[in-house]
Amino acid sequence: MNKKSAIAVLKSGKFFSAEFTKKDGSNRKIVGRYGVKKYLSPSQRPQAYDPRELGYLPIFDIQKSEYRLINLQTLTKVNNELVK
Repeated sequence: MNKKSAIAVLKSGKFFSAEFTKKDGSNRKIVGRYGVKKYLSPSQRPQAYDPRELGYLPIFDIQKSEYRLINLQTLTKVNNELVK
């Protein structure tokens, strides 16, 4: 699976599992979904930056019930398929 098709799987709105390398060098496995809006606070403060411009994708982690950012440059697996 190449990066473009992996990103398409992430943005499909369906549940997925992914692995990527975090900023500190450790690996993270995440099960989540893109596009979840239910748990956003009504008084969402504007962010100082857009994470998508920096190569991050905001994902709702269903195991921790919190939002996380996936680094698309260090993405290694999506749905148990290697990303090349």
